[in-house]
Amino acid sequence: MSLSLAGPRSARLVVALAALLLFAGGCRNILGYVATPFVYDEVPIAAALVKRDVPYRLGDDADAEKHRLDLFLPDAADAGEGWPIVVFVHGGGWTSGDRGYTVGGADIYGNFGRYLASHGIGAAVISYRLQFDVDWTDQVEDVARALAWVQAHAASYGGDPDAVFLMGHSAGAQLASFVAFDPGTADAHGAGRVCGVIPVSGAGYDLADEATYEQGARLSYYERRFRVADEAWQQEASVIPRIHGDAPPALVLYAEHDWDALRHQAALLEQALTDAGATARLQRVEGRNHYTVLLALTDEAGPSVVDFVHNTECGGSAS
Repeated sequence: MSLSLAGPRSARLVVALAALLLFAGGCRNILGYVATPFVYDEVPIAAALVKRDVPYRLGDDADAEKHRLDLFLPDAADAGEGWPIVVFVHGGGWTSGDRGYTVGGADIYGNFGRYLASHGIGAAVISYRLQFDVDWTDQVEDVARALAWVQAHAASYGGDPDAVFLMGHSAGAQLASFVAFDPGTADAHGAGRVCGVIPVSGAGYDLADEATYEQGARLSYYERRFRVADEAWQQEASVIPRIHGDAPPALVLYAEHDWDALRHQAALLEQALTDAGATARLQRVEGRNHYTVLLALTDEAGPSVVDFVHNTECGGSAS
């Protein structure tokens, strides 16, 4: 099922005026950097509810900078105990990005964490090692280990370890989906089944899909990132071949002005989940591009994410 998201806000006037200066589809994404400080609305929560730089992996092989996460906790007076938690994986083309990413002073991921916490949902915004210091399998491992840490420690913060969701944007959507839909990967690194998945403007769900390259994606770009040794790298690194009938529910988000190939990949993911008998909802975020869709997570798309998390059944009951 496909839905559209739209909602008025005064700051959208800034975006509309700036958009008048843009004349090509590719230019829309420049707006993601230019307009962000003007349309960013900071969500406040008490400082005591934010736990920064929490290590999710220890030992000699731990990365002191990247094997860490930031926690954003709901107020117990409002949310009580046993609230759901979203593990958020940032984007950056698998080669850049961090949980502390800012644009013009706007802490995009942290603000989304605070937004979720203000709606009774915990958030763990993670960092992970980047290519080309490591390969994609190491990045999948990092996401799985972060998930395992959250599931193991959720109760100690007041959360429900059975109501943990994986979410990511762009490259992070591919990594989060891979871990969520491949039980073997999660199990190998101590993680359990997730309650649901929320991929946003993801790339690389099906790296073997020819139509994706016909719509502008570059095969060489993905080969550089995913071909480790195996000739069958397109199948090995793809998310869709791992989808099964017992896959967790998914809310698949994409931006109206995402690149054609990414919009196509989102549709492929939703269709594969539906064909497997899993629950999936495909949702377009109106007026946004690959970058400004992140701002929509605390605006137009935010209520849909909150509704999905609060109303998805985890272990037989709504989270």
